Amino acid sequence: MLRLEGVRVVLEGFEVLRGVNLALNPGEAVALIGRNGAGKTTTLRSIMGLVPLKGGHIFLDGTPLNSLPAYRRAALGLGYAPEDRRLIGHLTVEDNLLLPAWALRLPAGEVWRRLEEVYALLPELQRLRSRSAAALSGGEGKMVALGRALMVGTRVVLLDEPFQGLAPALAQRYAETLTRVRREKRGVAFLVTESNPRLLRKLADRFYQIERGEVKEVRTHEDPSGGTF
Repeated sequence: MLRLEGVRVVLEGFEVLRGVNLALNPGEAVALIGRNGAGKTTTLRSIMGLVPLKGGHIFLDGTPLNSLPAYRRAALGLGYAPEDRRLIGHLTVEDNLLLPAWALRLPAGEVWRRLEEVYALLPELQRLRSRSAAALSGGEGKMVALGRALMVGTRVVLLDEPFQGLAPALAQRYAETLTRVRREKRGVAFLVTESNPRLLRKLADRFYQIERGEVKEVRTHEDPSGGTF
């Protein structure tokens, strides 16, 4: 489904990604594990077209993405929840959820169908639908960012450090929510970045490790810091 071949990214003269190869199959959940600064966020941003490639290729179901702007990639079914959520504070939760669907000019019936599906998957968002995004807690904001990604992520959902900044109890709840969403969205593939692989051991089918911009698949659930998980 989603394939990266030899992807290189250079930012401000520094090579952040060095020939990244990564594959994501339909309905699969894959974790990209690495320390801060290893290149996890840049990998997701390169998939979404938010940073230019210095080399390599990205494909979605065989369709080359290199020349497509971010909004065209979203229209193909790529949903993205950035680490810092990027919610618009003065808008309500519901408006934040609807924003990408409006930007893609989806038919009204399809927009509301997707919104109801998101509310069914994440019922806490329906209770928060009229609240200002600026009034949300960190955990609530993460849930809204997930819901917004699901609004357009009909094929692939990219989640960048979804547990970052959450207390351990909230992180565990979020992990359980992701596991449930993934179970109910069987045709959708998930690529999740994280520093702590233990948070994803029940969710991910496969693990990649990224270190200094280079990626390798970890077949034995090896913890990048040593040992196993």
